[in-house]
This record gives sequence, structure tokens and C-alpha cells, in this order.
Amino acid sequence: MGIEIRVDGLKKAFGRQTIWEDVSFTIPAGEISALLGPSGTGKSVFLKNLVGLLRPDRGHVYVGGRDVPRLRENELYDLRRQFGVLFQDGALFGSMNIYDNIAFPLREHTRKGEAEIKRIVLEKMEMVGLTGAEDKLPGEISGGMKKRAGLARALVLDPEIILADEPDSGLDPVRTAYLNQLFVDLNTDLGATFLIVTHDIGTARVLPDNLGLLFRRGLVMFGPREMVLSSTHPAVNQFFNARRQGPIGMAEEKDQAQLDDEGDAPPAMPAPIQPQLMPSDGRTRPGMRRPGQWLHEHGVTAPPGSFIDDEGRNWLTDWDRLTTGGHRPR
Repeated sequence: MGIEIRVDGLKKAFGRQTIWEDVSFTIPAGEISALLGPSGTGKSVFLKNLVGLLRPDRGHVYVGGRDVPRLRENELYDLRRQFGVLFQDGALFGSMNIYDNIAFPLREHTRKGEAEIKRIVLEKMEMVGLTGAEDKLPGEISGGMKKRAGLARALVLDPEIILADEPDSGLDPVRTAYLNQLFVDLNTDLGATFLIVTHDIGTARVLPDNLGLLFRRGLVMFGPREMVLSSTHPAVNQFFNARRQGPIGMAEEKDQAQLDDEGDAPPAMPAPIQPQLMPSDGRTRPGMRRPGQWLHEHGVTAPPGSFIDDEGRNWLTDWDRLTTGGHRPR
């Protein structure tokens, strides 16, 4: 279920501008991973390298063992069918209704008849909560519905990898929460590998199994959610806790004079680690880890107040009770 993505020594530049260099990490199969970073660090460019729309200047991108930059066009075409992509703005065709937008990949890339296409489209629309919106045009629906329509279209070919580029961009916090829950439920049902590029710290803190941060033309850190959220690395601590103190500046990185002005104060304690989003039906996903598991295995103390949800339940001590016995975590 799902496909592993392994990146090795990746470098990409446009002219004299180096976007990132020597980036190496592995996105585990079947898990939800999120990639973050300040604006201009090449997150969207990274996604384009994964699907072969851009080729790196150096390095490898292995998708299920196949090195994407070395593939021929016909091989790339075959590989891309394993990806479903949710674009930042939904990328819907304005002249087509929602049904035809979602059916488009099936009509373009398969020989399925219209009866089979209808079955698949309606199934995916139901999965994302769009039943009854088939005849609406993109201009007649909300931003959140456009995102869900784009997600349904990304799912119609039953991809093993789902890429989402800023899926929460332009959404209010409530719609973002609904979309995050949808990602969790889809991962539970489909077992696909999810990679989500986002700026939203709230999403990053509760949704993924793994987190990564791009900064200074490289990958600062990538690994299990608890590892990243408990880190005192200056850039990681600053970004994931939305603080002004640290190496990230208003434009890009701060110069040494700015850092000197901030003094030698020790890094602030990371914020409490929130419980991870659970599937709506209370199941645990294969990629989920027991709360505090990574911290315990590596001798790291959780920030005070970690793993307490909005109802005051302690997921660190009550995990077994909260995930069994008919109780449905929310």
C-alpha cells in the first residue's frame, strides 16, 4: 500500500539562483508527510521534480525504485498515473461542471465506458463530501468545495501517491480542519502515500506522521512528527512555533548583525505537542505512532502540556482507552 519516495543528493538551480542543494530524505510508503518552509524555499519546485515536470541539476528521485530524472517520456507518462495531484487553486476547468472536471482524467487516460466513469466519479465525490454538486460550475461553489473537487479528481485513477500543494491556502480555519480530517480518513481507507506542502503550522502540528523543513537552500530536518516538534534546532524551533527570534527573517534569512542584536538568549521551549488527528471512525492508521513513542525511544522529554486535547483528555496515558472499547476520538 502506497509507494516509498527516496530523494538522494538533489540539487536544483535556475541560472545563478540555487533553490536547494544536496537534499536527501525518504518519504515512507503509506504515511502522511508534510513539507514546510518559508516562502521561496522551493517547495512547489520540489513537487515538480517528483513527477518529472522539472529535472534536477544533480541527484536522484526514486519512486518505487525508479529514478524519475532518468526515465524516458513514455516511462514518465506511465509513472505519473501513480500520482494524484491536488493543485493549490484546485485547477478546475471553468467551463466544465464539477462532474466533468472529475471525470476528465478517466476520459483522457483510460478506455472506460461512461457507465464505469459515472460509478467512479460519484464514488469519489461521495468520499470528499460533494454528492449533489455534479452540475455546478467551479464559479458557483466555494473555495473549500473547489479544493474537494480537485481532490476527487486526484483520486479517480486510484493513485498510490497523493501530492497536495498548499491545500489549505485561502481556506478559513474551519474548512482547513475539515480538509485535514478528510486527508486522514482517505489515508486510512486508501493506504496511499501522502505528501502535503503547506505553510499552515496548525495543519503541520496535528496532521502528518512525518514533518520536513526546507530553509537556506537545503533540508534542515525531516522525520517523525514528535522529533521535529520537540526539536530545539533554531530554524525548526522558530518556524514550527511561529516565533520572531531565530535565523528566519522577514524576507529570507537574517544576517549576522540581526542575529547578534537578538543576543545569546537560549532557545525557547518548544510548544506542547498536540495529539495527532485520528480517523473519524476511531481506527488507528498503520503510519500512526503511539503518542510519546518516538520521545520515549530517544530519551526526549515532551514539552509541558503535550498530548492533552481540547477536552482535557491525556492521549499519552489514556491511548488504549481512547482508541478501543467503542470510544470514538474526535
